[in-house]
Amino acid sequence: MLVSLNWLREFVPYEGDIQVLGDKLTMLGLELEGISDPFESVKDIVVGHVVERETHPESDHLSICTVDVGGPETLTIVCGAPNVAKGQNVPVAMVGSTMPDGMKIKKAKLRGVKSMGMICSERELGFSEDHEGIWVLDNSFTAGDKLVDALALERVVFDFDITPNRADCLSILGFARETALAFDLPLTMPELNLVESGPQASDEIKILIDDPELCPLFNGRVIRGVETRKSPDWMRFKLLALGQRPISNIVDVTNYIMFELGQPMHSYDLDLVEDATLRVAPATDGMKFTTLDAVERTLTANDLLIWDGKRPVGLAGVMGGANTEMHAGSTNVLLEAAIFRPGTIRKTARRLSLPSDASYRFERGVDQKLNRFCIDRAAQLMAEISGGTVSRGVVTNEPKPWQDRSHGYRHDRCMSLLGLDLEPEYAKKVFTLEGCTVDDSDPSNWTVASPSHRLDLEREVDLYEEVGRVYGLDRIPAVLPKVAKSLDTESGISEYAFIKRIKTWGAGVGLNEAINYSFVGSDDLDRLHLPEEGRVFIANPLSEDQNVMRTDLAPGLLNTLKNNLSQGNNHVRIFEVAKKFVRDADSETETRENARLGMLFYGQRHADEWPWGSEDSDYLDIKGHVEHLVEDCLKLEMPVFTLAPEHAYLEPCVEVTIGGTSLGFLGKVKADMADYYHARKDVWLADFDLDALRVMVEAHKIAFTALPVFPPSRRDVTVIGSATLHADAIRQVILSAGVAILESVELVAEFVPGGQEEERNLSFRLTYRSPAKTLMDKQVDKEHKKVLEALEKSLPVRF
Repeated sequence: MLVSLNWLREFVPYEGDIQVLGDKLTMLGLELEGISDPFESVKDIVVGHVVERETHPESDHLSICTVDVGGPETLTIVCGAPNVAKGQNVPVAMVGSTMPDGMKIKKAKLRGVKSMGMICSERELGFSEDHEGIWVLDNSFTAGDKLVDALALERVVFDFDITPNRADCLSILGFARETALAFDLPLTMPELNLVESGPQASDEIKILIDDPELCPLFNGRVIRGVETRKSPDWMRFKLLALGQRPISNIVDVTNYIMFELGQPMHSYDLDLVEDATLRVAPATDGMKFTTLDAVERTLTANDLLIWDGKRPVGLAGVMGGANTEMHAGSTNVLLEAAIFRPGTIRKTARRLSLPSDASYRFERGVDQKLNRFCIDRAAQLMAEISGGTVSRGVVTNEPKPWQDRSHGYRHDRCMSLLGLDLEPEYAKKVFTLEGCTVDDSDPSNWTVASPSHRLDLEREVDLYEEVGRVYGLDRIPAVLPKVAKSLDTESGISEYAFIKRIKTWGAGVGLNEAINYSFVGSDDLDRLHLPEEGRVFIANPLSEDQNVMRTDLAPGLLNTLKNNLSQGNNHVRIFEVAKKFVRDADSETETRENARLGMLFYGQRHADEWPWGSEDSDYLDIKGHVEHLVEDCLKLEMPVFTLAPEHAYLEPCVEVTIGGTSLGFLGKVKADMADYYHARKDVWLADFDLDALRVMVEAHKIAFTALPVFPPSRRDVTVIGSATLHADAIRQVILSAGVAILESVELVAEFVPGGQEEERNLSFRLTYRSPAKTLMDKQVDKEHKKVLEALEKSLPVRF
């Protein structure tokens, strides 16, 4: 959006630095992309006064002019324009200056006469397409003055990037509102001095609307006796500064109002409008219509048209029709100012590849309440610069009047979200300056009615944003967020959130998720020697393979393994998060549900494409995943793994506990059972109670430990003991030895000497560290000795 500084100053008295203005508006959300001089290309052109004019002796169409350009000497310039005359003020490009098209002016000899410059036409300077003769300037101008100064041309134009939600800023008025808001300046609207005469407009034209949703408002006015001609300089220069090509006084007025106030308009030759009627109605599929650019377009029923009494005369909100276009002989105008549904205009403009300044504004939304002011101002300007008269009254069809929108506003909530501490009066002032109506009778919850031009203020949070952006987002202090939730526990974690965490962990460690039916066959359960007691049978099963609810995840996981093996996939590492179902007479539904996590590992630990060896999955592999889940994902203490005496389908089987609470089992599927599923290698399976795990997570205290400052000191110890001695028993003795500087204990190796299967060697790595100083070897050795003594005293081991 291009914004002229001088035009902006007609609305707000801003006299400050232009860069400060641009920066301030940028902080309000209107990003400044650049500042330019729209008439930079004519900066070298000066005002010249034709002192003498003689006919060229060698040509009857050339003139030899003596031109005063304010210097000590006059210039001799040969000119071919037929209208050049003595006493005129004209624009002159002197030798060395550059024309808008890039041409350098040089000394020239035309038919034997030296020419020291060029007298210019409007087209040569880019002001219009008029090239019938030179541009004759006002006689009040002083020779030698820069043309840009003599014409008081705009020298500063801002280029802003407007976000789609700020439709109100697609006009000079919109930027004036923001400038007034930013610098606390008064906003002055253009004066309206409309003179009406003659018949009532309602007796001359009719406005009809078929669908109020497509067009909630349509205003029409009649201006008679106009003379179509070139617009006055002040209007042409304003439009040129914004990159708009002036066309005629009638068309230029509608463009002027669009850029000034944001309301797109259209003018029809009233004498070409059949039955003096305008009707808003959709097109029909396949209809042909020729727009102002002389292109015939094929329409659909989704396009909206302006019709007269017999035919379409305009593509609503996009472009007018060629059949009612204003031309040089037009004398009577039907002026349109309407509001159209944004979505309809957007789809039509895009489908036809016909974007326009009008459609750009209608797509984003136009101020419905300002519509009447816009058409009145347009009629006033049109009458003033065309000599026409405005018929009495305006013909209005508004089947869907504008409904004011109100929103609640809680100042305390706003301050909490923004991290500010502003008085309520500040927020009220901001809303008032923006045109809102504020009802603060309830101090804790205001009612704020947003103005019709701010279509983006749709919710309470939008009001919060207004307070923040006007105060200055760059002024909001950078502070760490306030944590209102206690971090010591995860009390109240939902089942959904917990299950999601488990599934995220499973996928994150490279396992594939299996999703099996809750229905299994009785044979599936019997095959794994699962008890018949507690089974929930299906009353009308689809098949005998699905006649009972599962009481364990193992049947589904093993069948998934079987299916993978049948497809040639020998690398299976899967997990499933699901519920098992057990009959329970004490339950309201007579069935107890229990969320479980199942894992199954089979075949190579790594897929063939990974260069990490071809070792098969084993006990330590699945045990490591369990430890990672419990310690790293759920942040619980290290679980205890104890050999279980017997399990239905696992052998060996290890029970996993934390604090004496059983969480589940892991182990190797019995060979005869694995064989049924075509497994030719060990099948490792784990099954855990997620409900019990969730209870532990909720009760677990979260502790923060400062990062270590001093270096660690490590000692390894190899404990020789019975093969049945559990590693966790050794670990617990080490931890309970009362060594304050002992940071961690890790099992790093296991060795079974050949021929001595009754014994094994377990190597532990002990890490010592002090939070206050660097440890000396002597001190570490002393504490390490305490650990060895505790082991010898508590367990039948040696070193």
